[in-house]
Amino acid sequence: MFEQLGGISLDVLRVFESAARQLSFTAAASELGSSQPAISQQIKRLEQQLATRLFDRVYRGIVLTEAGTLLLRYVQDGLASLDSGLVAVTARQQREVLQVATDFAFAAYWLMPRLHRFHQAHPEIDVSLITSERDLAALSPDVDVAISFGDGRVKHGEASLLFSEEVFPVCSPLLLAGQAGAPTLADLQRLPLLHLRPEARTRWFDWSGLFRALGIDQAPDAGSLRFDNYTLVIQAAIAGQGVAIGWSHLVDELLAQGLLVRLLDAKASSRFGYYLTLPERKRRLSLVRHFIGWVQSELDNASAPAPGIIKPEAIAL
Repeated sequence: MFEQLGGISLDVLRVFESAARQLSFTAAASELGSSQPAISQQIKRLEQQLATRLFDRVYRGIVLTEAGTLLLRYVQDGLASLDSGLVAVTARQQREVLQVATDFAFAAYWLMPRLHRFHQAHPEIDVSLITSERDLAALSPDVDVAISFGDGRVKHGEASLLFSEEVFPVCSPLLLAGQAGAPTLADLQRLPLLHLRPEARTRWFDWSGLFRALGIDQAPDAGSLRFDNYTLVIQAAIAGQGVAIGWSHLVDELLAQGLLVRLLDAKASSRFGYYLTLPERKRRLSLVRHFIGWVQSELDNASAPAPGIIKPEAIAL
């Protein structure tokens, strides 16, 4: 590859381009911070390497030969392409990356449907999502912001409530097709239930807890489908395979799109919720402020303002 380049250096090609463009060794020397004899010597070496005369020496000046004119066009195109590549790489390095840690459910059903609006408002900031089902109470050093489910207690840093846990049964409209009248608690007891395995969400509502909260004495159906990931539970509900526990804010977009419907108006709540957590050692402070301000605006536009979210201007170094 690039056999013709051989021992020809980029500096020699830059010398040729300057001299050919200005038709002057003296002007090229001035532009490149060199001397006229040095420029002349480099051009002579290039002509020897190519075994081709590039300039004709005429009275009080130089002119390009046909070969020199041809080479100038390719060298200028090549240098311009190299310059564009260097600019692109430099610009990429200058882009800031915000590391946001959260769980799969929040990422899939709250953050991702809205994240394009953050990029529109802050195109200079890239967001790197770190999704995990592990406890995010202890943040790793590379995380700038965490959004996690729990009681707000963190080992290090500061946490503010985004929204409390509020749940209700949801299903696909397909599951209720042909049914006369509004669904009742009796329907909830007879329809197939989609379960999240206990080890997947020890603090989230399960069907036993929701039945108790709704005043249903009967034990919930054990169900034939069990999942270790809430996103799979919701996808199964959308496919009409059963009833899922819907978390307010996480399923709001799906309800608005008609992919899911609330089976009952009744709902249950707990002392848990989603919290925004900042580590003690805050990196990239301006990026964090932008992100928190955007989260707050999304919550304000959707419903009542979040009760305790950290105000961007209140974040201190």
